[in-house]
Amino acid sequence: MDFFGIGIGEVLLVLIFGLIIWGPGRMVEIARTLGKLVHTLRKLTSDLTATVAEEIDGEKDNSPQQQDGSTNDAKQVKTPQK
Repeated sequence: MDFFGIGIGEVLLVLIFGLIIWGPGRMVEIARTLGKLVHTLRKLTSDLTATVAEEIDGEKDNSPQQQDGSTNDAKQVKTPQK
């Protein structure tokens, strides 16, 4: 089983080093802070996705529909008649 491309042994090694460096109390604070960060990022991305989807739907509703299927992109040039 891989976790972010690393195996269980590597994850345990990182956790053990974290416990040695910061201690169990600080590791709980770090995990809590990371959890809050992930929650905030997920909420931000879902809000942004919803806003963009609403804007796109609003643009589709407000855009004029062309009846005859022709496009007005090209300029019509009148040629002088002889």
